[in-house]
Amino acid sequence: MGRLPAETDVFVIGGGPAGLAAAIAARRQGFEAVVAEPAEPPIDKACGEGIMPDGVAAARALGIHLEDGGARPFRGVRFREGALAVEAEFPTGCGLGIRRTALHQLLVNHAEAAGVRLAWGTRVLGLAAGGAETGEGPVRARWVVGADGGDSLVRRWAGLDDLVSYSRRYGFRRHFRCEPWTDFMELHWGGACQLYITPVSDSEVCVALLSADPRLRLDDALPRFPELQRRLRGAEASSPERGAVTASRRLRRVSRGNVALVGDASGSVDAITGEGMCLLFQHAAALARAMAAGDLSAYQAAHRRAGRRPRLMASLLLRLGRQNSLRARALRALASRPPLFGRMLAMHVGELPVAGFAAGGLDLGWRMLTQ
Repeated sequence: MGRLPAETDVFVIGGGPAGLAAAIAARRQGFEAVVAEPAEPPIDKACGEGIMPDGVAAARALGIHLEDGGARPFRGVRFREGALAVEAEFPTGCGLGIRRTALHQLLVNHAEAAGVRLAWGTRVLGLAAGGAETGEGPVRARWVVGADGGDSLVRRWAGLDDLVSYSRRYGFRRHFRCEPWTDFMELHWGGACQLYITPVSDSEVCVALLSADPRLRLDDALPRFPELQRRLRGAEASSPERGAVTASRRLRRVSRGNVALVGDASGSVDAITGEGMCLLFQHAAALARAMAAGDLSAYQAAHRRAGRRPRLMASLLLRLGRQNSLRARALRALASRPPLFGRMLAMHVGELPVAGFAAGGLDLGWRMLTQ
């Protein structure tokens, strides 16, 4: 555990990927930065462990090369339901599958190399005028960053809990030792859940379950996907099942005074989008620029812009998940015109403007009506 200084430029509360990215971005702007986190690294979290190409690029813009963490590339996304499958490659670059613990350790290493002061095992007790109170005493800071996750205490302490919208689902994740059968990330659709398959090494895959049922577990869900169950038959589980809430949360404000929120503390989109890591890297960069300019209102605007496309995609994908007949028509339409899925994927990862997908959307709608 690093000893806390009495004063710093940027005091980050939360040492997960969002907090570490925020501290790294702050250092790139010339600020002193301290991260306080009650846990010890590496920190794990239940997630699909796939980072889309826009997330890889957002990390690289902060000087973070995710390939250095032993990530395995995947070149596109495949939707499957029963015998029906549709796939597309990313227009540029690859996504990366990386174990959450490996990702966290990579970010810890980058933060240390950047000169971030890391105070593991440190609990923050509340905000105070000019900084925060910790179990080791007060810390004065010009800026305080809340990066303490979806159930953020900093958000509550700063009076930023006012919601525009909120919904939640549940995710459960387990790893299996087997050679990946594809270099695509697969999304398997079912009537009441989805399963994400992400290759995370040459000998391991991550299987993540998403549903609205908090009682549904992987062992119960897998028999609903016979082809996937066949693929995993005989494969040894290489991690215990781990669960988490995946929330769609939009806040009215993400900053007040000298306090700003990043990552899931600042709002989130459903994990079905795979955009959570991209957003936190974008938040970190935008916040550091706003702090350098001395104006957090610029961060509020940048945060809102960053979330528009992921929220749109989340709305579309969640609607497909809820409406079986609509999903069946959509998948048949996409399968009959593969370039449409490619354009949809390009929009998903920010390579095609939403307006640029309009004509393809009209074509997709017509094909759904005529299936």
